[in-house]
Amino acid sequence: MISRIRAIFKRKGALDSESARKIAFLEKIIGARIRKPHYFLKALRHRSSLVEKKLDSTESYEQFEFLGDAVLDLIVSDVIFTRYTTEDEGFMTQLRAKLVNGATLAELARKLNLASVIEVGSRVRDQGIEHSEGVLADTFEALVGALYTEKGYATTHTFVSDIYERFTDLDALILAEDNYKSRLLELAQARKLSIPIYQVLAETGPSHKKKFEVQVWVGGETKGTGTGKSKKKAEQKAAKAALEKLT
Repeated sequence: MISRIRAIFKRKGALDSESARKIAFLEKIIGARIRKPHYFLKALRHRSSLVEKKLDSTESYEQFEFLGDAVLDLIVSDVIFTRYTTEDEGFMTQLRAKLVNGATLAELARKLNLASVIEVGSRVRDQGIEHSEGVLADTFEALVGALYTEKGYATTHTFVSDIYERFTDLDALILAEDNYKSRLLELAQARKLSIPIYQVLAETGPSHKKKFEVQVWVGGETKGTGTGKSKKKAEQKAAKAALEKLT
């Protein structure tokens, strides 16, 4: 028992109290000991904190987010493939899209209370960006990336599948209608309005991390805007906003 306590103290001795708190928090979530805390602290670090800490641009969560995004796709695909053996490729693709979209990942992050350990710069600390859907979703992906880097696929698969099992209702998600573009088109036709027209307002970010802003026109008026990592996702969000406005 004493040797174990000493090992824990030695492992965390180089960390300040706040970093040690975050690592202890993540260990509880993951259910395993973290041996490379710098991976996970990086996975929690928003780019707004880099300048004041004089850190390189690669020290935010974005690299782990990039990796976690791919790992998450694979694990979710594996879970769906194993669970829904009688369904076709179209069903699996649609369900995966629902499970890995920003809204779902942000909700998982909220369930895990990740906002309480996300590191943001002092200049934006009072703006609540750590609670935004985009930051929460990105941090969840970064956590998956860090876990995969340290523990490998098997441990990460167990963690991810367990989180989805605990916090999502797959049957309800399957039945959920989230094709807002189709619904908006049907509404426009029912009201004898012109067909919705989508316009890209902005395209920002590097090639591997694009962000699109789209607005939709219905009946000659702007009815909604949306942002996303792809044009399709941004269009869906714009259509959702338009539906809320029109109904």
